[in-house]
Order: sequence, then structure tokens, then C-alpha cells
Amino acid sequence: MNEQRKDILDMLAEGKITAAEAEQLIAALERDQPPAAASLDARPKGRAKYLRVVVDTVENGEPGRVNVRVPLQLLRAGVRLTALIPPQALGRANTELNKSGVPFDLTQLKPEQLEALVDQLDEMTVEVDQPDAKVRVFCE
Repeated sequence: MNEQRKDILDMLAEGKITAAEAEQLIAALERDQPPAAASLDARPKGRAKYLRVVVDTVENGEPGRVNVRVPLQLLRAGVRLTALIPPQALGRANTELNKSGVPFDLTQLKPEQLEALVDQLDEMTVEVDQPDAKVRVFCE
């Protein structure tokens, strides 16, 4: 059982949604599944060129979409450049990130970790607090 289906069943068990709503959510999950999951696994490792973030929303009955495509080479270069940043500047950046609610430690960013992430990231759906929004992050 995948994680999203389990979450839907948990919400149903907790009474947060009705059985009909759970059925609709599960049906939507099944529609959103890629038709051939094997084709994602067939992609040669290291072949991905872009990190894509897609956000679909419905606000006031109007659909909206944000579609960002970032070259992985840009991310790799950025990770390598962090080695050139003085430790004091990294400390300040970490402090500001923490103040903004982003607990991220730039001193721990390593190129090999980015490669491991790219190798493992086929497709992931990130749940958001709004019921009418869907965020997808994947490599292509």
C-alpha cells in the first residue's frame, strides 16, 4: 500500500473525511499514477537533466498552475559553489534561514548527496495543507 492511500484511509478512520470523499481521493490517486511505472525505472541513472516542481491549485473555482523546471547542472554547480563561501557567511545564511522557518544547514550540503537524491527521486507527491492544491516534484 502506498503512503498516500494509507494517509487517506487514516483520515477516514479518524473521521476527518467521509467514505465517499475517501473513495474520490483514492480514485484521483489511481488516475494520477503514471501509466507505465516500469518506464520510470527503465530510465538510465544520471540521465535526468531537470528538477521539475509543478503546483496545481483551484482558487475561487479557477484552476491555477505553477510549473518550474530547474536544470540539475545549475543545482550541482550551486552545491559546488557552497565550498567557496566563507564559514562566517554560511553561519549567517543558516541563521537567516532558521529565522524564516527553514531549518537547513548549508554547511552539510555535499555534491554526492545531491547525486544520491537525483538517483532516488523518480516522482514524489508532497501533500499541502490546502485540499485544492497538489505539488509534484520529480526529475526528468
